[in-house]
Amino acid sequence: MKIAIPVDEKSLESNVCISFGRAPYFLIYNTNTRESTFLDNSAAESTGGAGIKAAQILVDNKVSILLTPRCGENAANVLKTADVEIYKTQGDSIKKNIHDFISGKLPLLDEIHPGFHGHGRN
Repeated sequence: MKIAIPVDEKSLESNVCISFGRAPYFLIYNTNTRESTFLDNSAAESTGGAGIKAAQILVDNKVSILLTPRCGENAANVLKTADVEIYKTQGDSIKKNIHDFISGKLPLLDEIHPGFHGHGRN
């Protein structure tokens, strides 16, 4: 199973990024092989629709699970349509969040916000 996490840097020592759609990178962790890869988030610099574009990147990469501190409504709809489950991260540690997810300690993300429409980077 592939898990995705928005991250600030291409390192397992990096932090979980507080933004989903505008995260610079996504960590893709394969629970079967225990391999980690990093994807550049081409949606991060979008003038609009970053969350939707980021969600589609994860769907295209056959991710099953997203671990994130928050997610906008439109992005969540794309993910849910593709049967990607969204869990809420706890704290900044990438490794701890992966461990906690595998151990069944992370809750589903149930607070989906309406998005930050018009609040993209200039």
